Amino acid sequence: MARHNETPEGRSVRLLRVGEQFRHILSELLARGDVHDDVLTSHSVSITEVRLSPDLRHATVFVKSLLGADEEEVLKALRTNTAFLQREVASRVRLKYAAKLKFLADESFDEASHIEKLLSNPHVVQDLGSDDDT
Repeated sequence: MARHNETPEGRSVRLLRVGEQFRHILSELLARGDVHDDVLTSHSVSITEVRLSPDLRHATVFVKSLLGADEEEVLKALRTNTAFLQREVASRVRLKYAAKLKFLADESFDEASHIEKLLSNPHVVQDLGSDDDT
C-alpha cells in the first residue's frame, strides 16, 4: 500500500514539517544570541536544512557560515553547545523524544557554484547550444 503523505523524495510531510520547525527554532536561537559562545556570536550562521530520521530521534542540521568563513570553528562551537540547543528545541517542539542534533557543513552551495562554473565553460556552452547543426 503506497503512502499518500510522502514527497517525491520519499520523506513524509511530517518529517519535513518538524524539520522546518527545528530549523526555525535553531535559526532564532542563533540570531538572537541565546547561545553564549564567542565564535557563534561573532559569526553569522545560517541553518539551511534539518533532516530528521523516520523515528524523529535524530536530526542532521546543515549549517553554513556567512561567506563560508571559519566554517570548522563554527561547527566546533555548535557541537560544543549541542546539549543546550537540544534542550531548547525539545522544550519548544512537543515530541515524545528529544531529538539528538548532529551538525554538518552544508556543501550544496559549493556544489552548485561548481556546476555553474562547469556549465559556463566555453566548451560546454558550445555543446549546449542549438541542435540545428546536427
